[in-house]
Amino acid sequence: MKKIEEKLRKRLQRKRHIRKQIFGTAERPRMTVYRSNRYVYIQVVDDASGVTIAAVNNRQKDSADLKTNVDNAAKLGEKIGERLKEQSVDTVVFDRNGYKYHGIVKAIADGARKTGLKF
Repeated sequence: MKKIEEKLRKRLQRKRHIRKQIFGTAERPRMTVYRSNRYVYIQVVDDASGVTIAAVNNRQKDSADLKTNVDNAAKLGEKIGERLKEQSVDTVVFDRNGYKYHGIVKAIADGARKTGLKF
């Protein structure tokens, strides 16, 4: 149990360190990723006004068949990219939320880039 708590503490410490430097605006919102063992959540947030611009996760009805793996994470990244294109947002700041830029987190970023989104 102590090992799990230590792992979470370290991730939250990395998250705080990253968030000191990252801030989303209306022109360049912050795209944040949260992943659990079962679900993946992606939000695009305008921190200046405190508004969520778009959100995608694999709990929604249109993407409930997607499991939490690298291939499906890329599909979620493409889906968030398409939703942002509809709202004419083409540039974001990527917030990996303390996770390593590897695996699912990288697949989300690559899927979003595939739709033309710039980081």
